Amino acid sequence: MRIAVIGAGGVGGYFGARLAAAGNEVTFVARGRHLEAIRTSGLVVHSPLGELRTSPRSVVSSISELGPTDLVLVAVKLWDTEAVAEQLRSSAVSEAPVLSLQNGVDKDAVLRGRLTDEQVLGGVCFISAFIEEPGVVRHNSPLQRVVLGAYRPGSTAFGRTVLTTFRDAGIDAETSDDIERVIWEKFVFLVGLSATTATVRQPIGVVRANEQSRRLLHDVMAETVAVAKASGVRLDSGFAEAQLDFCDTLPAAMTSSLHNDLENGNRLELPWLSGGVVDLAGRLGVPAPRNRTVTDILAPYVLGRPTGT
Repeated sequence: MRIAVIGAGGVGGYFGARLAAAGNEVTFVARGRHLEAIRTSGLVVHSPLGELRTSPRSVVSSISELGPTDLVLVAVKLWDTEAVAEQLRSSAVSEAPVLSLQNGVDKDAVLRGRLTDEQVLGGVCFISAFIEEPGVVRHNSPLQRVVLGAYRPGSTAFGRTVLTTFRDAGIDAETSDDIERVIWEKFVFLVGLSATTATVRQPIGVVRANEQSRRLLHDVMAETVAVAKASGVRLDSGFAEAQLDFCDTLPAAMTSSLHNDLENGNRLELPWLSGGVVDLAGRLGVPAPRNRTVTDILAPYVLGRPTGT
């Protein structure tokens, strides 16, 4: 397949490189020092599943430079979603199917608001990967799972084609008939992991070992489950407890991209994580005091490290 990957960070860089290694024609859209490093030496991925390196010719600086494309993977930070959707709509790939592997529960709604409903596949990924330095992505564990699903019946056949392409590349991929529920399931976990590792400024091992921070982890997830159920998503009442048990199985050193961005002084996706839970809870009349506290604590860092620190 001819695949365009918008965003060559941990998620886009890893999955794009894995798909390229399987013989697909992959083109990354990147920027800044990362773009220049890929142009010089290709994108390097360090992974426990094997080292990967893409061609230096596999990257462009903008969506407008893309040629004919069979699939667009969107892997940018959430604040760039609207801009990417607008650029896709006015580009040469305006009719290509789109699969977002971003965080959050609103990203597909944003894309579907600017592209056609049948054009957008629902998707979610489970992976720990980040940019180690310009041109280099570090994949932290063997986990590299993707779940996708169609929002409209007309997308189902193409979804199966994408599934086959991912599996042929050695990616753990599957489909779901209720992709919205799967996206919310990941969101519950992600909000909990992000909120606690960022506010405590420690990996999950420290968070889950302390009685009070463990309770915070549970409560943040429980509030997110309540918001999901109020939104009409079918999640079990005990889902937060199940996710807390799942957190006990994670490597103690595991952290979140929100924590990494906070430590590095980068802009945060907080308004789409705990902040997004608070906003939706307010509209639905559901209490979310723990997520509100997290949002308030991290508010000074949303746009990056505050001036003077």
